[in-house]
Amino acid sequence: MATANRHSYELLLLHRLLLYFVVSCSLSLSWAVQDGERVMVRNTPQKNWWKPSLTNAEDDDPPPRPLKVTFAEPATHWTDAIPIGNGRLGAMVWGAVPSEALQLNEDTLWTGIPGDYTNKSAPQALAEVRKLVNDRKFAEATAAAVKLSGEPSDVFQLLGDIKLEFHDSHLNYSKESYYRELDLDTATAKIKYSVGDVEFTREHFASNPDQVIVTRLSASKPGSLSFTVYFDSKMHHDSRVSGQNQIKIEGRCPGSRIRPRVNSIDNPQGIQFSAVLDMQISKDKGVIHVLDDKKLRVEGSDSAILLLTASSSFDGPFTKPEDSKKDPASESLSRMVSVKKFSYDDLYARHLADYQNLFHRVSLQLSKSSKTGSGKSVLEGRKLVSSQTNISQKRGDDTIPTSARVKSFQTDEDPSFVELLFQYGRYLLISCSRPGTQVANLQGIWNKDVEPAWDGAPHLNINLQMNYWPSLACNLHECQEPLFDFISSLSVIGKKTAKVNYEANGWVAHQVSDIWGKTSPDRGEAVWALWPMGGAWLCTHLWEHYIYTMDKDFLKNKAYPLLEGCTTFLLDWLIEGRGGLLETNPSTSPEHMFTAPDGKTASVSYSSTMDISIIKEVFSMIISAAEVLGRHNDTIIKRVTKYQSKLPPTKVARDGSIMEWAEDFVDPDVHHRHVSHLFGLFPGHTISVEKTPDLCKAVEVSLIKRGDDGPGWSTTWKASLWAHLHNSEHAYRMIKHLIVLVEPDHERDFEGGLYSNLFTAHPPFQIDANFGFSGAIAEMLVQSTTKDLYLLPALPRDKWANGCVKGLKARGGVTVNICWKEGDLLEFGLWTENQNSQLRLHYRGNVVLTSLSPGRVYSYNNLLKCVKAYSLNEVNP
Repeated sequence: MATANRHSYELLLLHRLLLYFVVSCSLSLSWAVQDGERVMVRNTPQKNWWKPSLTNAEDDDPPPRPLKVTFAEPATHWTDAIPIGNGRLGAMVWGAVPSEALQLNEDTLWTGIPGDYTNKSAPQALAEVRKLVNDRKFAEATAAAVKLSGEPSDVFQLLGDIKLEFHDSHLNYSKESYYRELDLDTATAKIKYSVGDVEFTREHFASNPDQVIVTRLSASKPGSLSFTVYFDSKMHHDSRVSGQNQIKIEGRCPGSRIRPRVNSIDNPQGIQFSAVLDMQISKDKGVIHVLDDKKLRVEGSDSAILLLTASSSFDGPFTKPEDSKKDPASESLSRMVSVKKFSYDDLYARHLADYQNLFHRVSLQLSKSSKTGSGKSVLEGRKLVSSQTNISQKRGDDTIPTSARVKSFQTDEDPSFVELLFQYGRYLLISCSRPGTQVANLQGIWNKDVEPAWDGAPHLNINLQMNYWPSLACNLHECQEPLFDFISSLSVIGKKTAKVNYEANGWVAHQVSDIWGKTSPDRGEAVWALWPMGGAWLCTHLWEHYIYTMDKDFLKNKAYPLLEGCTTFLLDWLIEGRGGLLETNPSTSPEHMFTAPDGKTASVSYSSTMDISIIKEVFSMIISAAEVLGRHNDTIIKRVTKYQSKLPPTKVARDGSIMEWAEDFVDPDVHHRHVSHLFGLFPGHTISVEKTPDLCKAVEVSLIKRGDDGPGWSTTWKASLWAHLHNSEHAYRMIKHLIVLVEPDHERDFEGGLYSNLFTAHPPFQIDANFGFSGAIAEMLVQSTTKDLYLLPALPRDKWANGCVKGLKARGGVTVNICWKEGDLLEFGLWTENQNSQLRLHYRGNVVLTSLSPGRVYSYNNLLKCVKAYSLNEVNP
């Protein structure tokens, strides 16, 4: 490289690094009021509360890489668009030129009304199925079990689109100038492109504190911004201009999942919705025209700010829309009035403060070995980082979109891409699940269809649970609150289902649900519909939330009553069976068939391994909860203790794998996507490397037998399972297996994978694997019980030789920070905020006992010895 060119390049790099530093510093500041004046206050992100005392990087290592998902062209498919959200409102940003669309969602827009989730003829059908199972007529029992099926769930809907149409000159925009990004650090989508000598910029974010979606449009040349904006929707709706700068939208969802005939007298009233779109333009230049009473036209402005608020008449799962007292039009307008009290800069600052309080709790840096085979430092081909993209690149390379990074991962295995995808999962959870919102459904909150795949409904046999796997380990426990509200609704409705359908006490939920808290079986075949363990699996999240947060009030007031109701049902559901053991009958292993001894295909038998594993987990949890709360003498606890000893053991099949059913039936689909029978290892706790090594060997055989292929959620579940076997090589293989670019026009040719916007694929898109990926990375780096902490239990040392993770959570309310170098532990830091803790530290067979006092940070060396301790107040005054 010529000297002048090299000098220019180094100046450019220095400028970018300084810019990144300034932005990073500014984002750690917030406004406060002192003595009546607004002053800037520095907040220390939680990820920085622990400071490593040793260096973890050589002088030539690159600086931290910006966490950005980047694109070199507008979206052509929905899975190319950028998702933004505030938990309740979501938008997909296409970044199209010259006509743009922001596709909108609101989390309470569903078809239907509260339903009757009972079946009065179910007890008779249940008796028939149980007799057939006892007579070993499994195929006949499977056929008869259809009588236990119910109605389908209702369907997640959409809000509509904000349409933006720019001048025809934008058809000739410079393709080379186009750039689109999602900045995970700021939860902001940005688009830039040039038309002639004018650069146009769009910025979009969804604010949680102000419950508004914000868009700012600007042009580099004064008076160059002209466009038309209007609202459209696939829903039944009406929109009209109000005044000179607002569009008001009103619409409704179908009152039934099956669209009723027009003018039918049986059409129930569905959920009503309303939205307000407000536009403000630069004061000095530009005018707004009203077109056809439905559109606003901006001419000759410097910039424009669009604000969208929305609300619905949904008033909880027990209230019919026609009985709702909520006025969505009034709520949307009132919210807009509140929002307009703030400037754009204030809205953005409030958005950042809220979002980064969550996102900045965890950081992850991974890199390959800095040594060659001879042990010398690698200097040639040193990586540099562009502040404009999240791309590690050699000098001279052009900017590469994130989709290209996905394509190249199978060969370059770039660790920084793993960082990006890990943090993307955390970003999505923050964006689609917040206190007070609905539970994250099969697509989070993002949906473009009135008939989305699988209705967009929460599925309770893995998918909904996986949505929340990163919430605790990845330090986002508040984001799990909607799940507990959802479980509370299920417990009320599920009590009726349990009593009528099964003549049992307590409450039950099955395989699929919806916003109305559906607890009855799904429609259709027993292989998926007949699975009454959905509520029980969800209840394990209650205890996990307690042991991660140590929130005793939550355990007493929220978790224990729900666990008690769930346990009551399980006690009644269990019946005396073979050999004096208790059993579940009928029983299925989710969505999986077997070949019965008579050669017939069936799905219904008794005591599937997953049934018993979940029951063992719930029983263990309620006993532990009772001990904490001083309720170990409760009648239900005595009954649970008695039943525990009569539950069937986990069995090993003839081929050495975990037996999936109570008998060693022939499996006609050994590569089936579900790994339900391995629940006991993860997310359960009845199988572990230390306590049940023989069962762990059987789990390994099972995973090898299942194979690596499967939908995205199956891949990430397998990654966590391999991590809990402490098999870093195979855990990493599953991580790598997911990172394949899916072509939307040919998605049926793929199994799993990533779209260009990093949404995970079943296919089609399901969000669960995005969360499962983040959870799996956390499990590879940290595992825990309330008394044990395992450091780097499944670290792929040859792939992520150097790294540092800060802010992960462990059970017992412990925050964990770890740095390693060349595959070996370097140092780590721990703290708890509210309670004393005694832990056994585990690393490569070494075990050391340590004690933690609340409010103090402890640093340890690679020998697990504490070398420094200081108060949290010193780093977070």
